[in-house]
Amino acid sequence: MTRVAAVDCGTNSVRLLIADVAGTTLTSIERRMEIVRLGQGVDRTGRLAPEALTRTFAAMRGYAKLIGTHGAERVRVVATSATRDAVNRDEFVDGVKEIFGVAPEVVSGAEEAQLSFEGATRDLTGEATPYLVVDIGGGSTEFVVGTVHMDGALSTDIGCVRLTERHLHADPPTAAQIAAVEADVDAALDRVDAAVPVRAPGREARTLVGLAGSVTTVAGIALGLPTYDPDRIHRSRIPADEVRRVTRSLLAMTHDERAALEIVHPGRVDVIGAGALILERVVDRYSFAEVLVSEHDILDGIAWSIG
Repeated sequence: MTRVAAVDCGTNSVRLLIADVAGTTLTSIERRMEIVRLGQGVDRTGRLAPEALTRTFAAMRGYAKLIGTHGAERVRVVATSATRDAVNRDEFVDGVKEIFGVAPEVVSGAEEAQLSFEGATRDLTGEATPYLVVDIGGGSTEFVVGTVHMDGALSTDIGCVRLTERHLHADPPTAAQIAAVEADVDAALDRVDAAVPVRAPGREARTLVGLAGSVTTVAGIALGLPTYDPDRIHRSRIPADEVRRVTRSLLAMTHDERAALEIVHPGRVDVIGAGALILERVVDRYSFAEVLVSEHDILDGIAWSIG
């Protein structure tokens, strides 16, 4: 058995998983998540903002203490879309190395997709395959088709933070702003169609697996949960009509109305509409009857990779 610590630093959140890995079993010891919005303004400026770095490093210092307390033997820190896009990524790399004693890996979109697929599908049994795994992040969304292994993957530059900052400026957003997000998502899905065998004759993806905070939040709302409950959300099945209903409801709300929903994390209130809309467009493009929601994702993939 090996005790590992996985850190995933995305555009919107920084997360920690401390787990024991033994053979084909991963036992979670600690799961933590903090919204730090590392990708604040990156789509516009191409730089990580000083205040965003400060928030991120503060969260990471707390994680480093937990890692020491639990005696993790191996640590891997992965950074994704916002850091890939930033010209001043060295500031981030140096800060992370000082905190954890290991340099973060600024992974490519393909590597991010591989880790997400591995984390999401390891414990799936009895589901129709191939899977289409969709990981909706803050700066990017990864699309992966595969069964035991990936058959194809593409990382696209659509994410809930990026699209919100780019288009959704009114409160609530206007029809024209929503249409602009839809156009960006549809253009990304055109690229997915050209690169990933979602509709390959005879091996079409049969199960849509949705990952990350936008998907799990939509699921929690669809399930009518008063507060966020990962145990009830994990492996839940949300019908396509419910995805559409929740998405349109969120887009019609003001910021304050979304903030009043206890199930929506305060750090997601301003971006959940765009995240839900990405999920809706995927469901509609590929005519899935439902989305299978997973709480296991890139974080679990990172843990498996060093176990």
